[in-house]
Amino acid sequence: MKVLYVSYEVYPLAKVGGLADVAGALPKYLRDLGVEIDILMPFHKSVDKNVTSKTGSILKTRFMKREISFELYKKSRPLGNVDVFLLSNDELMDSEEVYGASDLGLQAMSFSDAAAGFAADKGYDIVHLNDWHTGLMAVYLKQANANCRTVFSIHNLAYQGTYGREYLQLSGIESRYLDYISEGSDINFMKAGLVYSDKLSTVSPTYAHEIQTEEYGAGLERILSRRDRDLVGILNGIDYSEYDPEKDPRLWVNYGLNSIEKKEINKSNLQLLLGLPKNRVPLFGLISRLVGQKGLDLIEEIRGELVSLPMQLVVLGTGEKKYEEMLRDLQEDHPDKVAVKLAFNLDLAQKIYAGADFFLMPSRYEPCGLGQMFAMRYGTVPVVRYTGGLADTVKEYGLSDHGNGFGFVDYNGESLLEALKKALGVFNHDVFWREVVSNAMKEDFSWETSAKNYLSLYKQTLEVKRNA
Repeated sequence: MKVLYVSYEVYPLAKVGGLADVAGALPKYLRDLGVEIDILMPFHKSVDKNVTSKTGSILKTRFMKREISFELYKKSRPLGNVDVFLLSNDELMDSEEVYGASDLGLQAMSFSDAAAGFAADKGYDIVHLNDWHTGLMAVYLKQANANCRTVFSIHNLAYQGTYGREYLQLSGIESRYLDYISEGSDINFMKAGLVYSDKLSTVSPTYAHEIQTEEYGAGLERILSRRDRDLVGILNGIDYSEYDPEKDPRLWVNYGLNSIEKKEINKSNLQLLLGLPKNRVPLFGLISRLVGQKGLDLIEEIRGELVSLPMQLVVLGTGEKKYEEMLRDLQEDHPDKVAVKLAFNLDLAQKIYAGADFFLMPSRYEPCGLGQMFAMRYGTVPVVRYTGGLADTVKEYGLSDHGNGFGFVDYNGESLLEALKKALGVFNHDVFWREVVSNAMKEDFSWETSAKNYLSLYKQTLEVKRNA
C-alpha cells in the first residue's frame, strides 16, 4: 500500500499548531505497520534549506488557468523512516509564517493542483489530505481520473478557506465539480475535500458527531450528515519518545510514575523562573492560542473569583489583543498569583507541563486537543470543558473508576468555577490526589493505537476503489 500524506505543516520542519505534531508523527507509526508512506508539504520560507536537497524535478499546475511551476525538494534525512518531499515557489511562499502568504488562496490552490499531478504520476494508492489547504487536491485528482483514492482529515472545521469569484474562475475546475463546492460566487476549499474525498476522518469520535450538528458544523453539517457512513473519528496520539518525563532534557529533574515526588522540584523551579512565590498552593498551567474558542472569554468572566481562589496560574501563548491585555492586567494586579508569557516557547511549554499541578483547557470546542494528553503524560491533571476530544480523553475523577481529571459541560463561567473548586478539593486530599495523578500518568495516548485505526481506514478506502 503506497500512501502520500499531504499537510501544510509538519513538525519539526514547520509548526503552527497541532496539525504539525500529527503530520510529524502519524506517518512514522504507519510506516512501522508496513505502510509505504511519504509526506508532501509546501517549502515554506521558514523551513531550513540546509536540511533539504533539490531533486531536479519541476512540477507544474495542470488545470489552473494560469500555469505555475514548483521545484521539488526532498528532506536530506528521512523523518524517522519516512521521506518528506517539499514543493517550492519563492513568489508564492513569500512569508516566514506558514499561513502568512500575501495570497494564501492562490498558494493553496496551485500547491493542490501541482501536488495532485505528483501523486498521480507516482502511483500512490491513497492520498491522505489534511484541512482546507489541501481540499482542492481531491477535486483535481478526480478531474485527472487519477488511479488513487483519497482520505480527507478535518482538524478544525471552523477554518474553511473560502475565496471569491476570481479564484473560482482561476481554478480550472470543471463546472460539474464546481456546482458542489461553490457558495454563490465563492469557492470553499474545505467543502471540496468533504464532497470529493472517498473517506473522511476527524480527530476524535465526539467531534465526528458534533460537526454533524448546526452548533458545530460551521455551515457544513448537512454535507457531513449525508456522508456519515464515510466519516470516522480517530483520536490523535502523541509521540511518547518526544514527550517523556523520564528523559526530557528540558526539565530540571526527570521523573516517572514511580518517582512522582520529583515533579515537585520542577514545580518549585518553575515558580522561581516565573517570579511566583514558592508555596504549596496548586499551580495551574494554560498553554494556548489566546482566543475565544479556547475559553478565554470564560476566564475573563470569572477573573475576579479566579484570583480569590487558593491557586496560581501561568499562561503561555499569544492571540487576540483583548485577551492578552486582560491577562497582562491580571498579572500586574496579582503578581503573586498570575504569571503571563505572551509568546510561544517550546522549552517553557515543557517546563509547564512538568511543573504545573493542573492543566486548564476550558475550550468552547476542541476537535481533539493535544495539551491534555501532554499534561497527563507528565502527571499534570487536566481541567477541561467536555467537548470534542476533551470528552473522549478526560474522565471525571469521582465518577469513573479510573478518573484522570475534572471538567464541566455547560459553557459558562459558573460551570468552570465549579470545576476548579472540585479540582482544588481533591488536591487538598493527599490520597485522592495521588490517585488522580497516577491515573493520568497511566493513560496511553501513544500513536500505536491511532495508527492502527488509520490503517483500517486506508483498507476500507481501497475497498471503495475496488467497488467503484
